[in-house]
Amino acid sequence: MSKPLLSVRNLTIDIPVGAGTLHAVRGIDFDLNRGETLCIVGESGSGKSLTSLAVMGLLGNNIRRSADQLEFDGTDLINASPRTMRALRGGRMSMIFQEPMTSLNPAYTIGDQLIEALLLHKPVGRKAARARAVELLEKVGITAAESRLSQYPHQLSGGLRQRVMIAMALMCEPELIIADEPTTALDVTIQAQILRLLYDLGREMNMAMILITHDLGVVARVADKVAVMYAGELVETGPAAEVFNTPSHPYTRGLLRCIPLPGKTERGSELGTIPGIVPSLVGDVHGCAFRTRCPYAEGACQGTIPMHGDDSHEFRCIHADGKRHAEEEVPA
Repeated sequence: MSKPLLSVRNLTIDIPVGAGTLHAVRGIDFDLNRGETLCIVGESGSGKSLTSLAVMGLLGNNIRRSADQLEFDGTDLINASPRTMRALRGGRMSMIFQEPMTSLNPAYTIGDQLIEALLLHKPVGRKAARARAVELLEKVGITAAESRLSQYPHQLSGGLRQRVMIAMALMCEPELIIADEPTTALDVTIQAQILRLLYDLGREMNMAMILITHDLGVVARVADKVAVMYAGELVETGPAAEVFNTPSHPYTRGLLRCIPLPGKTERGSELGTIPGIVPSLVGDVHGCAFRTRCPYAEGACQGTIPMHGDDSHEFRCIHADGKRHAEEEVPA
């Protein structure tokens, strides 16, 4: 079997705060192969975006990142020099940020910002770079693409700015693209088109993608693998079909119960909910973080919780069978 494009082992992110240390990400592991799409899902504050920023080397100076392994195609990202990271970012690794208005430079035109990445990373002239920018703007659904190059970010709507960010991330045909809620600012009718574009380009260019989203409907359509995060930990990972058809962690089942099922959920009926709130991750964190919200919590949940399952589908729960609560099963 070929070596993964991205390998992450025991990634930990700690943030000093007034009350102590916030353990934002706690020992997560995953692999991503070329051409694969990994969707990371979970509630706000679970550590999804911080994980992606750690991979890109974009964490703040006061944030501590450590890992047994954080490797991109043979390059050690933990010990990589700033020069190495600058060569990787934008060239071989790209990221689509959630809020485009804070990611685009208001002092430069859209064209200058799109072209800059290609000129820095590829041996092309300005004319070819401009043509590439127009091509990608058209691909992401922006009309009159040529005239848009002379506009500034404030002259575009939120949806158009988000599409510009997607085009920018694709300029150098990266091997890995990280999309942090890439369709947040888009209309519902456009979201499917953009996700299909990213999916098709990934297949066309054998590009790996990490998609961070709250929308499990999106995950079901585009994911090869799913990683469910809760309170800084991965609580379930596996092929998308297995995670959706046989969810094994109580938190995963809770998330799936919140989704209306076409033809099965009656109009006006109540959707499922997960009671309680995410616990604080400041200071020492012991046992299963979900135990205060789980109807099946036991005393053993306060101890060390290992991952169960096989190499492809794993979950972090003391109930090694994971699927014994038949009433919790979520239909496909």
